[in-house]
Amino acid sequence: MTPEATTSPTRSSPTGTPPPAIRAPDCTAERIAALERRRARALFGGGPRRRGEFGARERIGLLLDEDSFTETGQFVRARATGDGADRPYGDGVVTGHGTIDGRPVCVFAQDPTVFGGSMGEAFGEKTVALMDLALKTGCPVIGLNDGGGARIQEGVASLALYAELVRRNVRASGVIPQISVVLGPCAGGAAYSPAITDFTVMVDGASHMFVTGPDVIETVTGERASAEELGGARTSNSVNGNAHFLAADEKEALDTVRDLLSYLPANNMERPPRYTPGDAPAGAALDEVVPDRLGQAYDMRDVLRAVVDDGELLEVQELFAPNIVCALALVEGGPVGVVANQPLHAAGVLDIDASEKAARFVRFCDAFGLPLLTFADVPGYLSGVRQEQAGIIRRGAKLLYAYAEATVPKVTVVVRKAYGGGYAVMGSKHLGADVNLAWPTARIAVMGAEGAVGVLHRRDLAAAADPGALRARLVAAYENTHGTPYLAAERGYVDAVIAPRDTRAHVCRALRALRGKRAPAPERRHGNIPL
Repeated sequence: MTPEATTSPTRSSPTGTPPPAIRAPDCTAERIAALERRRARALFGGGPRRRGEFGARERIGLLLDEDSFTETGQFVRARATGDGADRPYGDGVVTGHGTIDGRPVCVFAQDPTVFGGSMGEAFGEKTVALMDLALKTGCPVIGLNDGGGARIQEGVASLALYAELVRRNVRASGVIPQISVVLGPCAGGAAYSPAITDFTVMVDGASHMFVTGPDVIETVTGERASAEELGGARTSNSVNGNAHFLAADEKEALDTVRDLLSYLPANNMERPPRYTPGDAPAGAALDEVVPDRLGQAYDMRDVLRAVVDDGELLEVQELFAPNIVCALALVEGGPVGVVANQPLHAAGVLDIDASEKAARFVRFCDAFGLPLLTFADVPGYLSGVRQEQAGIIRRGAKLLYAYAEATVPKVTVVVRKAYGGGYAVMGSKHLGADVNLAWPTARIAVMGAEGAVGVLHRRDLAAAADPGALRARLVAAYENTHGTPYLAAERGYVDAVIAPRDTRAHVCRALRALRGKRAPAPERRHGNIPL
């Protein structure tokens, strides 16, 4: 039989010399030698790379434990298109499995040197097969994206495989962790798969993710924008929230993936990993962290670092909706998801972006068994024409839905303000929180004292000879009753009012007590979150 490779043209090597051509073997030794030649061609890749970037296999090598990678589909070849184009082995994507810190993962890496990293039929089938393997074995899947979208010359077959990939993403959602790393372009239909995965990491100055590129947008709408402005790593991390982590370079991006996976179980049936408990931060400083003046800001991360092991937080979407903090951390060696209002930004108010950011994070933690630790200092939902017209009711309800739906252990600490709907949504008892604590600085009420007095005593103030003095007395009276955590504690809505310095000890005890929590849910296909 005539070997396939004898009819395939050789491609120029990035370094000079292509691998030797494959000839027909005559004996076992020659067959083994032919295998090695074929393998060399499969490992050869395509044309030259962009300056400073790693190849697909080099990226996998940097991500996985040394010598742990087993490649799948190495000899799969691109489909014939009838135009005489080369049919390289691998078809522009490297797939396989290995380990990260000794734990199994599946990984695929698009190779931009082969057909620009575009998805053809064989490319798509390899990726889909890897997703199926990850689901069968219950291990995380990591996609290293650097490609040009659908392969035009393969037509509808390429589009079909994008849909097949998205279907696998949806099947895997909440079952195995899915992480996307964008290391170059990721445009058109290719952008929707990372959007469905749990986390997306992008590289500053190198990654771009958008549905329609700048040239097409200018042609259709007349709007001008650079690729960086449209969907660069910073835009995706800070403006539209499409990405969760911003890395300075490829190595940092891959290190971020390793760090992220260290907090996560392999799948939804396993418990999160546990580690030797880290050092307990000194909590005495917490007694002084909240300013005496209500309107004065402070950094909520100072509170969080004084509660979690070693003071370490892995913030998710740090640059997007900074008025709320979402982070992964350890408490007594066990991973937790932390959600906290950030008074440094817009007083920690809940707007559309903050609500959607936190809701997605809460649902992720619930899917993979990570206890939720909430710190509240919230003046409520943001009011205003723009927010109302943009759908703050529907989109703000996502966070209410997420907390109410979550069945993992939920511990809440009210640090300062907890007003109106903000009190209800930020892990209140009424949404199913298990243990609720409050600092003596907590103010749990429908609204702040100034606003409440203005509403309740409007006529008295208008008729008073000295409205300023009357207002001051009424505000003080309101603060002494409604501006404290004790009315809520009297009703059992708060389990304990604690000294700030004792927060870590109370949180640790609560999480220990809740370790065996069971919360059976009613039988249903799924809920209908207000998307």
